Amino acid sequence: MAARLNNIEFAKIFQRELDKAVAHNLLTGWMDRNAGQVKYSGGDEVKIPTINVDGLANYDRAGNTGYVGGKAEIKYYTYKMTQDRGRSFYLDKHDVDESGFVATMGTLMGEFQRTQVVPEIDAYRLSKCIKTAIDVPSDTNVEYSVEITKENVISKIKHAIKTIREQGYMGQLIIHATYDTKLALEEACMNKLQNVTWKTGGIDTTVPAFDGCPIIATPSQYMVSAIKLNDGKTGGQEGGGFAKGDSAKNCNFLVVASNAPVAITKQDEVRTFSPEVNQGSNSWKSDYRRYHDLFVLENKKKLIFASISDAKE
Repeated sequence: MAARLNNIEFAKIFQRELDKAVAHNLLTGWMDRNAGQVKYSGGDEVKIPTINVDGLANYDRAGNTGYVGGKAEIKYYTYKMTQDRGRSFYLDKHDVDESGFVATMGTLMGEFQRTQVVPEIDAYRLSKCIKTAIDVPSDTNVEYSVEITKENVISKIKHAIKTIREQGYMGQLIIHATYDTKLALEEACMNKLQNVTWKTGGIDTTVPAFDGCPIIATPSQYMVSAIKLNDGKTGGQEGGGFAKGDSAKNCNFLVVASNAPVAITKQDEVRTFSPEVNQGSNSWKSDYRRYHDLFVLENKKKLIFASISDAKE
């Protein structure tokens, strides 16, 4: 008889499958790059640093004083995480044997990740970025009532890029655009957009770029200013997942500085229980939990611009 795989080995196999699914499918995976600066504390809090330094002063040659002292400050701000999501799945012991369980549950969890987890994470992250742009005072980082056409799409995107560059940010900008916006831009540029190599999740892909900014084609249902998360228990919410928020606005495109959003995943874990261990039923059981969030620091909020198709009110 083949050696029995234990629950830990099962979980490791599933975790690898889930990690691969995320790397291949997450459109906002690039936002995870900034998580290295985060300090994880207990409970639901994380700390993210903000650096402030004084500007240049005159160098004094007289009196051997030379350099004028300046102030450099690293201050950590505390943020509270809110997205604690999970699901349990069961496979009856008599529906699948041990050897087939790995392949069957691996396929199931991969499909769950691709069709449910990844879209929700993308939609949540993008909605927070869009809402951040909307909330900048005086509407400097948002434009409302925009109907994108091939005649105006270039000027609209250039205006968004200029708005962020005027803040003194000269780093990488990323454009999330609906497929309609991307199509209008391709038509305006006569399908001559430059292609660039875009790396996310350790995988190199080729994407179009405009003014050196990679364009990530994004489903329109992710490009909204708010989403509603179903709890999986309340009547009408049993299916879980997410939906567009009741008062959410639709976004044509979003321009984001690469260092503005800080995406954090505190837990991304699979637990697996064999029928012998599972006390609830004579079934294989797999639990999935993802504890995550996204934050934009106060001094980075003007580094995001949103083009909104709806009116302001």
